[in-house]
Amino acid sequence: MIAIAPLDQALTFARSREGSDARLIAVRACAEGRVKGIDITGLATWGDDPISVFNRLGYERIKVEVESSIAAVDVPEADLTLPVDLTGAHIAVGTNYREHAKESSVVGGPFLFPKMVTPTSWCAAIPASDALLDYEVELCLVPLKPIGPNDAATGGLILGNDVTDRATLLRNVDPSNPQSGKGFTSGKSATGYLPVGNMFVVPRDLKSFVAGLTLQLSVNGMERQRAPVTEWIWDLDEILRRSRARRDTSWTYWGGMARLPFTPEGAIPPRTLIMAGTPAGTIWQGLRRKDYALGAVDCLLSAFTKPIAKCVVERYIAGARRAKTYLQSGDEISIRVDHLGSLANLVTLVPHAQHLGHRSG
Repeated sequence: MIAIAPLDQALTFARSREGSDARLIAVRACAEGRVKGIDITGLATWGDDPISVFNRLGYERIKVEVESSIAAVDVPEADLTLPVDLTGAHIAVGTNYREHAKESSVVGGPFLFPKMVTPTSWCAAIPASDALLDYEVELCLVPLKPIGPNDAATGGLILGNDVTDRATLLRNVDPSNPQSGKGFTSGKSATGYLPVGNMFVVPRDLKSFVAGLTLQLSVNGMERQRAPVTEWIWDLDEILRRSRARRDTSWTYWGGMARLPFTPEGAIPPRTLIMAGTPAGTIWQGLRRKDYALGAVDCLLSAFTKPIAKCVVERYIAGARRAKTYLQSGDEISIRVDHLGSLANLVTLVPHAQHLGHRSG
């Protein structure tokens, strides 16, 4: 069961597929694999999603329509699709939770990077390929309208799994300055690396609503991550402030360059995900002393023709692959958060995850 917020606290939206048509639902309950609510497809025009409907009608009009409607629906949770339409360029934050920074052996505080991938549905498969595949449960803010240079955080909320290939990330990171974010875009931007939740929630009061949320993630039924959202270091307003300060920064991204998504006027576009970071409990727990020692030996044996940092990373990657430390084909990642919804993603072996060619800036 997933608790759904009362209408005076938030509007909770979902979409289900009816043949070739999409049904728009104001969710009132979710339990035992069923979603119950009010069919509000009649409030939409062709092509509308919850963001379009909300922008046209507003909170109170939708609330009144839901309270007075008799168009009740009861659909299998498995029929839910992407609840909203989203862009392919997003703002992400690294080590925004102290315990995750500690387990990752990263000091110096949070940092930003762009994530360049089109989100997939709450039940989409995650491609395994030859990656060191890791999970990260995250709260994501979605602007309903452009967030201007002086605007406070506002919008709707959705869950996200910031899937990561640790091998690619480690091979591209700057070990002397991880806060640069170098390597993070490449390691986190392959097809299927951003499944999002089955519900989209627009709170009446964003700050008070977020204060009551607890992130949770399990793998094969065993809990790996759990923390209140507000254990973060940067809150949403601070993430916006820091992002504006780095709007002209470029990150290397698979032979090209990527930037944080901003309009020429300095606004964050609607339907962008502003990903607020993940708590402790990821598979990645930093490099081990053994990796440093063996990497130093490899560097010595190469007559110092290979950089020691590269040797250490390759030792870690080889060891993690032998031990099957990271996610394997057949593993299921489950995210369930009261008042936000859920994800259930099966890791599936594919020849290779496709790195996207999307560029920004």
